[in-house]
Amino acid sequence: MTAQRPELARAEAFCEAHGLRVPILLAPMAGACPPSLSIAVANAGGLGACGALLIQPAAIAAWAAEARAGGNGAFQLNLWIPDPPPVRDPLAEGKTRAFLSAWGPDVPPEAGDVTPPDFKAQCEAMLDAGPPIISSIMGLYPPDFVARMKARGIKWFATVTTVAEARAAEAAGADAVVAQGMEAGGHPGAFDAAKAEAGMIGLFSLLPAVADAVRVPVIATGGIADARGIAAALILGASAVQIGTGFLRCPEAKLPRPWADAIGQSQPEQTLVTRAFSGRPGRGIATSYARAATAPDAPAPAPYPVQRGLTQVMRDAAVKAGDIDRMQAWAGQSARLARAEPAGDVTTGLWNEAQTLPG
Repeated sequence: MTAQRPELARAEAFCEAHGLRVPILLAPMAGACPPSLSIAVANAGGLGACGALLIQPAAIAAWAAEARAGGNGAFQLNLWIPDPPPVRDPLAEGKTRAFLSAWGPDVPPEAGDVTPPDFKAQCEAMLDAGPPIISSIMGLYPPDFVARMKARGIKWFATVTTVAEARAAEAAGADAVVAQGMEAGGHPGAFDAAKAEAGMIGLFSLLPAVADAVRVPVIATGGIADARGIAAALILGASAVQIGTGFLRCPEAKLPRPWADAIGQSQPEQTLVTRAFSGRPGRGIATSYARAATAPDAPAPAPYPVQRGLTQVMRDAAVKAGDIDRMQAWAGQSARLARAEPAGDVTTGLWNEAQTLPG
C-alpha cells in the first residue's frame, strides 16, 4: 500500500492499527452475515462482521469459532443497543394482521409476542468470543461494558448518524466511529428511533462534518459499493469504509437468488425507507409489499420488534416461494454497483481500483 497521498496514509495507519491489509470492513448485517462471507473478506485483508442482533449467545460463540477456523480472526461482532419494551396496541396490531393476510398466510395474534435475545447475555457472549473489535448501533454501550471491553484489549467501533452522536460516542470511549449515511441499506443507526427518518443525512454531508468534529478515526458507510465511493470517502476524511449491500451479491453471502438479482437491478430511486418490515425504519428495495405498506391508507406498523414478529410468516413464505415482492429485501441506494463475484475478489479489486483514482 502506497502512502504518498494523505488519504492513503490515513488508511494505511488505520490498517496497521487493526491488523488489516485493506481498509474495507464488511457491514454487520443481521441475518445476512454468514461466516463464509466474513472469512472471504478477512482473508482478502479486510474485516469480517457478524450482526448478532437476532442470535442467541451460543450462536455468537459458534459464529466466532467458525470464522476463526476458516479465516484469520479479523472480524467485528455487533449488537443493537436495545430500545425500551414496546407499547402494545392490540387493535392496531389487528389491523396490521388483516393487512398482512393479503400478502401471505394468516398471522396469528401471538405472532407479535416475539422477544429479542437477552442483551446482557449476548454482551457476555461477545466478550467471551474475544473478537478484536466489538461495534454498536442504535446507541452506546453502558460504561461498565465499555470498561470490560477495554480491559480485554477489544476495540469499540460506534455507529453514528449525526455529529452529536459522534461526539457522544467519542466521549463514551469509542475507538472509532462509523459514520452511516442515509444511503445505507437496512436500518439507520440513529440513537433515537422516533427521530430516525427526520434526521437522516447523506454521507457526503455527514462524513466531513464528523471527521472535523472528532479525533478518533472515522469509518464511512452508506452507499459505498465501488472504488469511486471508497476514494471519495477517504478524501472526505474517512480512514476506512464499511460496505454492506456491495457484498450481498457475492456467493458467500448465500442470499436468496431473487433478492441478490434485484440488488443488481435496483437504481437509487428504487429503494425506500419503511417501518413496515420490522417496526424500525429500514432501507430496502421498493417491492410491491413495501410500496403498499407505506401507502397513506396502509395501517401504521407496530413498534419494533412487534412488527418483525407480525411480518415473519409473510417473509418466510416469500423466501420459500422465491417471491421478491414480499421479501425483506434490504438494499442501499448504490445497490446496482454490487458485484456478483467472490467476496475476496471484490475486496481486493475495489481497493486496487480505489488507489489508482486521482486524489
